[in-house]
Amino acid sequence: MSYLISLAIGLFVGVIYGALDFRSPAPPAIALVGLMGMLLGEKLWPMGRQLVSGWLS
Repeated sequence: MSYLISLAIGLFVGVIYGALDFRSPAPPAIALVGLMGMLLGEKLWPMGRQLVSGWLS
């Protein structure tokens, strides 16, 4: 459900930016790559901890 709310808010803000003929604060490609990096880092951290603890035990 939180993904749908986030998507709806993002679309709403995008429509407002478009209606006001306003550029977004960050270029979309750069922003999306940064967000992807954050998500990957968030998912890799627990996997890395499990892997290291498996090697040490």
